Amino acid sequence: MARAADRATSWAPIGAAVALFVLVGASRDNAARPPLGPHGWAPGSWIPLALTPAVVTGVLVMAYGLGVLGTYAALRSAAPRAVAWWPALAVGALILLTQPFGSADHVNYAAYGRILVGGGDPYTTSPIGWHGGHDPVTSHVEPPWTTAPSVYGPVATYLQGLAALVGGANLRQVVWVWQVVVVSSWLATRWLLRRLTDRHARVDALWTFNPLVLGVGVFGAHVDVVAAPLVLAAVLLAVRSPLAGGLLAGLAVATKATDAVVVPAVAAAWWVAARSGSRRFARSALVGGIACVATLVATHVPLGSHVYDQLLRVRRSVSLATPWRPLVELLTGPLSSGVVRTLVSVLAAVVMVALAAVLWRLTAGLAEVGPLGQASRVAFVLAAAYAVVAPYSLPWYDTLAWAALAPLGASRLDGLLLARGLVMAVAYVPGRVLGMTPRVERLTLGFRRHVAPVAGALAWAAVAVLGVSGRAGRPASAPSSGGPPRESPPPSR
Repeated sequence: MARAADRATSWAPIGAAVALFVLVGASRDNAARPPLGPHGWAPGSWIPLALTPAVVTGVLVMAYGLGVLGTYAALRSAAPRAVAWWPALAVGALILLTQPFGSADHVNYAAYGRILVGGGDPYTTSPIGWHGGHDPVTSHVEPPWTTAPSVYGPVATYLQGLAALVGGANLRQVVWVWQVVVVSSWLATRWLLRRLTDRHARVDALWTFNPLVLGVGVFGAHVDVVAAPLVLAAVLLAVRSPLAGGLLAGLAVATKATDAVVVPAVAAAWWVAARSGSRRFARSALVGGIACVATLVATHVPLGSHVYDQLLRVRRSVSLATPWRPLVELLTGPLSSGVVRTLVSVLAAVVMVALAAVLWRLTAGLAEVGPLGQASRVAFVLAAAYAVVAPYSLPWYDTLAWAALAPLGASRLDGLLLARGLVMAVAYVPGRVLGMTPRVERLTLGFRRHVAPVAGALAWAAVAVLGVSGRAGRPASAPSSGGPPRESPPPSR
């Protein structure tokens, strides 16, 4: 009875969070969800409610709060238990009956795909510039992205093009096909994680039903979810087949540039394997490196050498919710904007390296024995350091860090990252530039400008304090959430 009550305490809030996410995604157009026009053969709104900006903001804040509390309870449960496949499949089906919310990024994806299949160049053509701004898909892109070419890697662009090809001239249909790609990637990541580690309860708590992955990333239909299984597949196959590991690493990097953390992760797997005598490091690195570079060349050549021009143009952007934004606003005036942003970029790089070093120390002993465990540790340290310190960071940038954290053992880092992630998620509700009332806009932007940067700085300080102690430690009541360490992935189930 005690164990059943313990599990109910964990999963009931998560279930409530999922229900609230469905409410936002399946009700009528609102401040969290951009209008997509006629739904065609794709699912449309089926909950006949129109949520006001204030209500939808409150619903999302409640959903994230409940979900994070449930996740934390699941991690500290006295009887941690992974769930079967059917709840994940059921949630995936529900997601495909909703429309994405939390940002308008999915409309951007649809526009870039539409430009690609129409014979244009999404890396030089802005959505509003395609067909004079009258195209039935690209004309729905919302500010501030109407004049912005793509910043995504070629693999992401090809997948966006596939969605546009299948969905045709109907925006909702294009977005729904993209949702299928995202949900499939989310489920594939769970499948890969369950082969990467025996800690299946942590996989379900930190990935499958974590509201900071599920609500932010999967319901939001972000490209970051699509890149995650490529990173994990590269890690999983790196030792067994350096060729396959390198190829998948190249695909991950070509999806989103920040997923380049996969390269040192697979290199760590090769290094640990070589030390155990199973394969020479130089041979693995050579074969895998050639495969990675060849994949990058093959995916980039059809689109040209200017793929990352837009990304380079915006590389010094600073988002409102990071601790760097108050510094930028303080120094701009006495110093020119260019000098300030260069200074912030340099400082951020220094802090990022320092934080990665502290996280590396704190995760010692948390990774499972063998190449896969150490590769997961490297991926987590680098992905988390980037997401937490980068001057331009948004809630869905944490996606890969959550995937890489799941194979590691329980520690105080779990609660710290959940708290920081909750603040970031709340800072970006309802999520759109348009559709808010002045009162809601003052509230949400005030939280984003004044509360979130302080919380981010406190997260840095908390990691530093843990680093001084020399270990993250295991929460007092947190049990081990998996089987014994092992050298190879578990057999297929």
